[in-house]
Amino acid sequence: MTRTHQHRPDYVFHPGETLAETLEELSMTQKQLSERTGRPLKTINEIIKGRAAITADTAIQLERATGVPASFWNSAQRRYEQFQAEQAEAVALQRDRAWLRRLPLKEVAALKWIPECSDPVEQLRALLDFFGVAGVGELERMWLKPRAAFRQSKAFQSKPFAVAAWLRAGERAANSVPTAPFDKTKFAQALREIRLLTAKTSGPVQQEVVTLCAGCGVAIVFVPEVSGTRAYGASRWLGPEKALIQLSLRGKTDDKLWFTFFHEAGHLLKHGRKDFFIEDDSDGTDPATRAKEREADAFASRVLIPPEEYAELLALRPLTASKIISFARKLGIAPGIVVGRLQHERIATFKQFNGLKRKVQFSEQPASSTSGPRLNTAN
Repeated sequence: MTRTHQHRPDYVFHPGETLAETLEELSMTQKQLSERTGRPLKTINEIIKGRAAITADTAIQLERATGVPASFWNSAQRRYEQFQAEQAEAVALQRDRAWLRRLPLKEVAALKWIPECSDPVEQLRALLDFFGVAGVGELERMWLKPRAAFRQSKAFQSKPFAVAAWLRAGERAANSVPTAPFDKTKFAQALREIRLLTAKTSGPVQQEVVTLCAGCGVAIVFVPEVSGTRAYGASRWLGPEKALIQLSLRGKTDDKLWFTFFHEAGHLLKHGRKDFFIEDDSDGTDPATRAKEREADAFASRVLIPPEEYAELLALRPLTASKIISFARKLGIAPGIVVGRLQHERIATFKQFNGLKRKVQFSEQPASSTSGPRLNTAN
């Protein structure tokens, strides 16, 4: 949850000043207070001069001697120490404000992931809150120097901060999705049910997908892409029993949406829990990563259109829209998925049969941290 950014006081007095005023009102000297509390006179003098803190023990002793509650002295000391810490942080953040230029702030603020602040220091505080880190050093280590598949993404290489913001928004959204412990067998079964949902033309299909996957330990989130991310989807593990599939709707057609979903599902079923995958327009440069991407591609292709069924489709050439529709109906999947497969394998050109695809889009801007937008499906 993003912290509410409130007005910060310009100055907070050390509680020693209040203690000095209290002694004056009581007509009590520092020496007399020392005798009443059992604290050394030097300690009393250091507190009044703002050079020493009022400890919990001292607060109780001051209550006995002055009648002012210990809770007041403790609270005053905490406020002063917090103010001092915030002042020190502000100095450090002032030096780091150039980091703000690395993030598309207006776009991220428009998505309501972070508030837009006029003061650079407050803006940087909001940014650190969003990423859940204490400072820019931690931000860089956690989000800008990530794992292999992340690092090889062309999107990350060109716009690392935008990609990091998109991934963090997905993580925050997934944290609000309650899930059962991950069950590989149940997830594989859920994928068979979700495959049939691809043909559904009305109703909140995405909510059914979210519910089915949550019951298997997988949080599904839909997060609008930020300029420069170029990511179709991502998959990773948030913990030992909870996985995440994040989808951007990049491409804006049902064939790309469903292939990306099943591709990410393949990563979760087939690859390690330390793996982190971002799907963009590249396969990365690492041979091991490329092999895993090809394996996830093959998984998605096989689940959506089994090889023997695909062979039957190819036997129907020359293909027509009516043949594709009949074939998709027989398999119980969306015709657009069939068209996407044919175009990918150059059986059809990228201009053929596009009328059989359905458009997918966010029906409304998410109100906060990707709170679960609906998807529109229309020819």
